[in-house]
Amino acid sequence: MTEARENRASFGNYLNDYELRIPTDKADLAVPSEKRHDVVAVKPAYNMERGSWSSKLDFILSVVGLAIGLGNVWRFPYLCYKNGGGAFLIPYFVTLILAGIPMFFMELALGQMLTIGGLGVFKIAPIFKGIGYAAAVMSCWMNVYYIVILAWASFYFFMSLRRDVPWRTCNNFWNTAACVNPYERKNLACWEKFDGKICALAGQNISFEQLTDPVKEFWERRVLDISPGIEEIGNIRWELAGTLLLVWILCYFCIWKGVKWTGKVVYFTALFPYFLLTILLIRGITLPGAIEGIKFYVIPNFSKLSESEVWIDAVTQIFFSYGLGLGTLVALGSYNKFTNNVYKDALIVCSVNSSTSMFAGFVIFSIVGFMAHEQDRPVAEVAASGPGLAFLAYPSAVLQLPGSPIWACLFFFMLLLIGLDSQFCTMEGFITAIIDEWPQLLRRRKEIFIAIVCGLSYLVGLTCISQGGMYVFQILDSYAVSGFCLLWLIFFECVSISWCYGVDRFYDGIKEMIGYYPMKWWKFCWCITTPAICMGVFIFNIVQWKPIKYLDYSYPWWAHAFGWFTALSSMLYIPVYMVWLWKRTPGDAITKLRLIVRIDEDVKSLREKMQLEASKIGDAYA
Repeated sequence: MTEARENRASFGNYLNDYELRIPTDKADLAVPSEKRHDVVAVKPAYNMERGSWSSKLDFILSVVGLAIGLGNVWRFPYLCYKNGGGAFLIPYFVTLILAGIPMFFMELALGQMLTIGGLGVFKIAPIFKGIGYAAAVMSCWMNVYYIVILAWASFYFFMSLRRDVPWRTCNNFWNTAACVNPYERKNLACWEKFDGKICALAGQNISFEQLTDPVKEFWERRVLDISPGIEEIGNIRWELAGTLLLVWILCYFCIWKGVKWTGKVVYFTALFPYFLLTILLIRGITLPGAIEGIKFYVIPNFSKLSESEVWIDAVTQIFFSYGLGLGTLVALGSYNKFTNNVYKDALIVCSVNSSTSMFAGFVIFSIVGFMAHEQDRPVAEVAASGPGLAFLAYPSAVLQLPGSPIWACLFFFMLLLIGLDSQFCTMEGFITAIIDEWPQLLRRRKEIFIAIVCGLSYLVGLTCISQGGMYVFQILDSYAVSGFCLLWLIFFECVSISWCYGVDRFYDGIKEMIGYYPMKWWKFCWCITTPAICMGVFIFNIVQWKPIKYLDYSYPWWAHAFGWFTALSSMLYIPVYMVWLWKRTPGDAITKLRLIVRIDEDVKSLREKMQLEASKIGDAYA
């Protein structure tokens, strides 16, 4: 057994660290067989430039940083409350076991197996290479959209660096006459009239429904300076343009030197948020009303399990929070040694991810319970999700805490770190896919290429930080990076490996890497449950689709048309590439099936073939 393991290690390192060349003379044949196998190993300058992880911990923390993002903090806890509290964990873990962990394992294993990014891996089933292009396009949209949230968080962080937070009072230049602190609203003199409740405020009689609060006005009138609709895109918010530029610069310098450098950055960006979460939890559970908030989070309501929306929410939450379908996991796995136990790594990271989501729930709902207690309102009216939690609910909560600026800074700095490593790891996945596809053109110009991608993404992202930028942001959220786009990609990715290349041959490749076959459960998931869940939820999302709104604002038809364009810009790559490659490939149907659908090579033969191709490119490049 030990000898077999050593042989696998030799084979794996051989393919990772060397080019292959057919022996041509006696000098070549004189190389010892353990260095040669059936070809000669020649150390290349070109192929070594791709890089690899310095240590296993670098890889683990990078994947943890990718998987643990904003969704763990501001979406999962809300979904638990909304969908039956502790009962939501049933559909969550069922979906996790049937689809989430299997796909997470598959993507990491696929990248490690073929040592190449999200485009090149589809040599395993060439007709599905459109998945790689679709994932690259969706990653571009994701990079533009996701980092805007970090720009908002950075703005709040800088605005909190003062003696008091600016959203406490209503006497700022951005406030209106209807502004009143929510914690003081119960002290207003109000009375009932035939047309509703009226309150006296600053010498004026104002309808109760028209009252706003300084937190909301700071968000809408100071941060966003939001316009009436997408028709009025307005001016760029230059303060946000500055914070967006800052975050893009941070992102660039996190990945510019390759994975060896990225692996060191994540020691801080992946670990420090846990320290901040722990501090916030300790403070949260000591506040009055915290226990009531936590009860709303964890007490199960099993009647919710009969609602289809609960199961849909579980699927979309898992696929987004685990970073599936974008080619990022494939890229991160591709920098591993061939013999790394990727199976164990996948299980570790999945456990950490889900545990972090539940841990964050206690942090968030202890604060939400405190808010409900202070405002004398039910927890259900205070609980929020997404930007509403980060930029409305939590800023409102810190108003009642001693040392409000400190707690605001800690929270928004935590959001920035949690989002930053997800952002630059997604960027790394895109960059790896493109550079591995055109190495002779881009590999030695990697730093320049990354700078160009970051610069262009920044310019496109400016549309999301104009006065009408929130409307553009929501279009991207609901179309370009929506759940149905992601499910479409993951369905075809799973089918391409399990049904076209063949799950048994893929399992043989995993055995070559880790030395044993994983449990057969994953075969069942890859072949049956994962594609069924993806397609079922995809169809449900399409059937139940409704035009989006921003609060009470309805988008014009052309905004929805633009949204569908962004969605189809990734989705259509898959069928279009299939048709194009099928027509382009010579031969009859049987020949085409063997060449581009179900290839003849096993993993070992395919790796050797890919390395020979790489060596030819390297020779031409040299």
